Amino acid sequence: MSFDIEWAAPLRGSNGGARPAHSDIRCSFMSSRPIMRQVVELFLGTGPPRPSFAGPCHPIVEDRHNSARRCTLSDSVVTAPRKIPVCSPVLDGKERQYVMECMDGNWISSMGDFILRFESAFAKRCGVPRAVSCSSGTAALHLALEVLGIGAGDEVIMPAFTLIVSANMVCLAGAKPVLADVRPDTWCIDPDDLARKITPKTKAIMIVHMYGHPCDMVSIMATARKHKLFVIEDAAQAHGATYGGRSVGSFGDFGCFSFYANKTLTTGEGGMLVTKDERLARRAALLRNQAFGPERFVHHDVGFNYRLTNMQAAIGLGQCERFDKKVERKREIAAIYDELIGDEPSIQKPVELHGCKNVYWMYGVVLRDKFGRSKKEVRERLEKCGVETRSFFIPLNQQPVYQGTNPRWPDLRGKFPVSEDLAARGFYLPSGLDLTREDQEYVVEQLLACKR
Repeated sequence: MSFDIEWAAPLRGSNGGARPAHSDIRCSFMSSRPIMRQVVELFLGTGPPRPSFAGPCHPIVEDRHNSARRCTLSDSVVTAPRKIPVCSPVLDGKERQYVMECMDGNWISSMGDFILRFESAFAKRCGVPRAVSCSSGTAALHLALEVLGIGAGDEVIMPAFTLIVSANMVCLAGAKPVLADVRPDTWCIDPDDLARKITPKTKAIMIVHMYGHPCDMVSIMATARKHKLFVIEDAAQAHGATYGGRSVGSFGDFGCFSFYANKTLTTGEGGMLVTKDERLARRAALLRNQAFGPERFVHHDVGFNYRLTNMQAAIGLGQCERFDKKVERKREIAAIYDELIGDEPSIQKPVELHGCKNVYWMYGVVLRDKFGRSKKEVRERLEKCGVETRSFFIPLNQQPVYQGTNPRWPDLRGKFPVSEDLAARGFYLPSGLDLTREDQEYVVEQLLACKR
């Protein structure tokens, strides 16, 4: 028997050891539940030794600049130079136990007790009565738009500085994204520019709690009430963030979260909508499941396959049980970076405004002119030192796919100087939950060494 496992980054568990991550598992044996269990144990934990394996599984790193690593059943080990990834999933709770319960009970698809338990636990953490799980944060945004009836002829205002997913989902729903610039301090949508973009066609505001800092919810909700607009909170990066002591995602008609592998809470892939409105929650649950009604295969709505599996929900519940610890760990990492970078005038650090709780999903920095090197130069130098970074998002008005006259694409009229400047100068540093202080000291040492 032989099999290969490839992964993109080390996965760390409660014992601190590196394990293969989730990205791709390819097996060359006949599928069976005992073997499947062994593979899942390899994914989630060390598990007991398996005599059927030819030997222990060791990572063999072929190239420090190649993120793909191959794990083979071999006794040989090749160690790599130091590499600090931007982020690695951490499964340090009961995730393994819960996944095994799914497998032992044979509830592995989109029905099962863990889905309900995860939804209930997450809703409680967000301070809302209802949460509806789905297959991704992207699916959550699309479901929110569909449930609210946003479509052809409608406009949705959103920040220019965001992941392209926000605009893509509005286009998919048939509506038109309208862009507003962001604030230079929080990197979140500018409420004043938002207000200037409202027209008779505006139906909703889609805000993004950027990199973990909450938007100005008092101003945004006041504008929404004045103009009778829906509010969709994209909180994909902001698990645990609060504004005035209240959880993000709980202000608008819908809050949308992602559980992708790099998020503070992860299910590998997955998403969640939260809402105060029971009617909206029931509608979202209907549409995520192909709009199956009481009479099977008789459909009165167009639905989608946006379901989360019970196994993913099992991982999510294990993560949710350690919600507070994960959020506080993110804040500890940010505090250490703040301390190490200090008052360096050539680097803009992330902020935390009064009344806000920033969860620092990723610790972003913006290089000022006096740093003396471009973002591209600095990131290349850090990569050579084994420090992985990620560029800030590219503004929607600069996305090549949206250039031209296609009426489906966003309205790119206007100027977005802050968004464009952040994209030109900003990137984020390694921010995984498993970072050590020694890691962070090395990262900052190498960053400051790049300065001219």
